[in-house]
Amino acid sequence: MESVEKFFKEAGVYYLATVEGDQPRVRPFGTIHIFEGKLYIQTGKVKAVSKQIHANPKVELSAFKDGEWLRVAAELVEDDRREAKQSMLDAYPSLANMYSADDDNTEVFYLKNAVATFSSFTNEPKEIRW
Repeated sequence: MESVEKFFKEAGVYYLATVEGDQPRVRPFGTIHIFEGKLYIQTGKVKAVSKQIHANPKVELSAFKDGEWLRVAAELVEDDRREAKQSMLDAYPSLANMYSADDDNTEVFYLKNAVATFSSFTNEPKEIRW
């Protein structure tokens, strides 16, 4: 899991895919953080992505860097504890002007039943599950 977090952080941007009805939705994300042994992402409850995750928590994350790409298929589980939100916000101080652990908008999710696949054109795929 640590190698997945490291890859996404080094890539700087990863893409999160959700489903809205029968339509796939993909958007750039930047928050990824390990808290209490789980890999978390963050968003705002007012965003369409939040509604899509609550309707169908199965998602995929993807990023590319240095000729290698990473795809992670997982289920997202909301963690509404203040500690989880604050840990994410501490890891990303630039979010302080938009989010607070005490507002009604900040939302964090951890990845469950995750399958991460590291791939490139030159190496065999490497899979990590948690």
